[in-house]
Amino acid sequence: MGCVHGKCCSKYPSSSDGDSGHHREMRPYINKHILTQRSLELVPVPSHNFNLQYSILTQHGYYPDTVERENQDSFCVKTQVQGNPNVHFFGVFDGHGQYGDQCSNFVKDRLVEILSNDPTLLDDPLKAYTSAFLATNSELHDSEIDDTMSGTTAITVLVVGDTLYVANVGDSRAVIARKDGNQILAEDLSLDQTPFRKDEYDRVKLCGARVLSVDQVEGLKDPNIQNWGDEESQGGDPPRLWVPNGMYPGTAFTRSVGDSTAEKIGVIAAPEVSIVRLTPDHQFFVVASDGVFEFLPSQTVVNMAAAYTDPRDACAAIAGESYKLWLENENRTDDITIIIVQIKDLSNMGAGATDSGIDYRPMIMRSVKGTHDVSSVSESETYASVRSGLSDIQQSCQHSISMNRSAAIVVPSPMHQRPLQLVGHSSYGCGLA
Repeated sequence: MGCVHGKCCSKYPSSSDGDSGHHREMRPYINKHILTQRSLELVPVPSHNFNLQYSILTQHGYYPDTVERENQDSFCVKTQVQGNPNVHFFGVFDGHGQYGDQCSNFVKDRLVEILSNDPTLLDDPLKAYTSAFLATNSELHDSEIDDTMSGTTAITVLVVGDTLYVANVGDSRAVIARKDGNQILAEDLSLDQTPFRKDEYDRVKLCGARVLSVDQVEGLKDPNIQNWGDEESQGGDPPRLWVPNGMYPGTAFTRSVGDSTAEKIGVIAAPEVSIVRLTPDHQFFVVASDGVFEFLPSQTVVNMAAAYTDPRDACAAIAGESYKLWLENENRTDDITIIIVQIKDLSNMGAGATDSGIDYRPMIMRSVKGTHDVSSVSESETYASVRSGLSDIQQSCQHSISMNRSAAIVVPSPMHQRPLQLVGHSSYGCGLA
């Protein structure tokens, strides 16, 4: 859920071969998905003898009042970062505001470029990751793009061998699926950064933000009641951030890249980073914009993804269900972007395998509140939740592919469906808007 003025997203380049109406040889279409027109590709991680198989789908939102509106979601997948076959990057960027599509595409390009050019990336991924977000934010401010009231959220996963580094800014989400007996459990790799979270609420309030729902800021409800329940039950009128004496910017998130006006009331580009080491119980992970998670809980998304052996079918099914739920609850849909990455052939026998007695459940590892307070975290700290103190909060205040452009609902192919089982893979470059 983005700014009060709505959001935008990005699109796939056309995948058609341009030859309609002629019965040519069918070879170009072999192994291509009927909806995504994408071929499956395996991405090996040779250091630990497993493979990643992934698929991407982005669905342009339906906005009846602005039918020509651009898709403001964008995505980026970069394999073999820095030429290293064991390092791969997956990211989804959800733009918002008038120039949200420009912001999301700028960030999706620059963030991975900065990471790729950082010689310290593999020595200290946390520091490199955080520095890349802050540098990208600064470059966006200095670019020709007007980010005064526009910006983008970012949810990214950097795979380094058998370890995931998940960096989140905003309210998109990453989720990993873990097999537990006969169940597939969803475990969030990120926490949505919104005023529903007390720590984020307290931080932006100290930075001068008014936190009110639209009804409250318009005088329809008591602004002194600073209790909005939880995100799932609140519906379409969540708490938003406003400047002290104005009815803007109305952001429903507390972190973003861009949004220079919102920075003055505590919206920051510093990511929260979580780290998880993969085990054979991990089946796949999902990286998606909040167009997916607005009406679908993480567990439901994982259940749906686990029901398909082909991740392209899974992406189509989840996007279609998300689209349908948007239309059932509102008169529009958000842009919807989803990456599903299946983890194949990982075993305890792989190189660098770890002691199976260690608890590998993913947890938020560090939340960087200030724009310059970046420190490395030792292995023993990896799974401990770290919260910044008041001084960090005060410091942060001072720094203050659309394959189908129509509104048609995506319908999954019924083939390859199998309950709670996964197999499959695929791969691309960065999505273009």
